[in-house]
Amino acid sequence: MRGKQVYGVPDAENPEWTTEEIRTAKPFAEVFPDLAAREIRRASRGPQKTPTKQPVSLRVDPEVLAAYRATGAGWQGRMHAVLAAHAPRRAKAAPTPRARRATRRVRRAS
Repeated sequence: MRGKQVYGVPDAENPEWTTEEIRTAKPFAEVFPDLAAREIRRASRGPQKTPTKQPVSLRVDPEVLAAYRATGAGWQGRMHAVLAAHAPRRAKAAPTPRARRATRRVRRAS
């Protein structure tokens, strides 16, 4: 049957499954192991040659996310550029207040 098909209504080529068919169904990879392995291998990118970035989970306001996505393809890279530009940079770690006090005491004693 070609043409417009009402969603959710089974047709002659794709009848609705019975309870018995659902109970005895097997996963695709079990029925076609060679084809499944080849398809899975092709679909995944594999490990990065030189991993340079780490995946993280970040909560962002919906408005911020929508604004970046509205800029089109490459929005993740643009978001990364803004985060990188505003990331704190330190040449070397600044001493803590406690470490500074300890340094002063040593200088006075000598």
